[in-house]
Amino acid sequence: MKKIIFAAAVAAAAASHAQVLSRVPDADIAKMEKIVSAWKPAAPAKPRNALVFYRCEGFCHNRAIAYALRALDIAARRSGAFTFDETTDYKAMSAANLAKYDAVVLLNCTHPDTKRNPNLEKDLVDYVAKGKGLCVIHAGCDGFYDAPAAAAMIGGRFWGHPWHFGGTWSFTNDEPDHPLNRAFKGEGSPFKRVEEVYQHSSPPYERGRVRVLLSLDLKDRATAKRLKAVNRKNLRKDNDFPVSWVRRHGAGRVFYTTFGHEGNTFTDPGRLTHILDALQYTLGDLDVPDEVRK
Repeated sequence: MKKIIFAAAVAAAAASHAQVLSRVPDADIAKMEKIVSAWKPAAPAKPRNALVFYRCEGFCHNRAIAYALRALDIAARRSGAFTFDETTDYKAMSAANLAKYDAVVLLNCTHPDTKRNPNLEKDLVDYVAKGKGLCVIHAGCDGFYDAPAAAAMIGGRFWGHPWHFGGTWSFTNDEPDHPLNRAFKGEGSPFKRVEEVYQHSSPPYERGRVRVLLSLDLKDRATAKRLKAVNRKNLRKDNDFPVSWVRRHGAGRVFYTTFGHEGNTFTDPGRLTHILDALQYTLGDLDVPDEVRK
């Protein structure tokens, strides 16, 4: 249900840009299979295809990328709700090629090179504005520092991770009845996970421009304690730390989540189901409230 595109171009660039992805153990594949078997996807209105872009110019979350690709492959094969192509080639992000897809997934792609690929920002922003989807996972927001229109479209931009991986952090379900939060409904709010959590700079992030679905629970002692461990110059002053959101961009649909730093995201029923449902939203098959709440 997937293929690697522009293989020749990728092979030619391998000497200068190699991304060696981790092997996913059989035990973790079995966990993904079980989660996907329980997933109840929306019926696709038509055949859907996504483009997963995971080129890393900065830090490479190679283990998380490998797990995510395997989880998407399992979901595509078992559900029939979508297919996808995967690539690290900038040529795949051209307007002509993007037109083949219903949604783009920015999967932990760090620091996209918009200087050497000046059409990347415009082509992606126009693509979504015309009615397509964008699903941004974890470090997909760690970039576009010279591309403000793309960062504004996503709705946020990486500004450090005070909540480092390895810690168990507490999360608030801001909208328990939202369709993209059904994955966590049985857990109540707040709930806890081991994850790395980003904060976002303003601009581009403003709560009035996105519909926040999940956020950090600063009532939790361990989660709040991190605020005292970080230099206040490098920390948001308003204590607004969103974790997942949706927003409209023109006629298109955007989802972002900070989940996805490690492979454990994709073997966890809550987080994987959250992401799969969000992918269906960006593809156009799951209708969810995405207007900003007043």
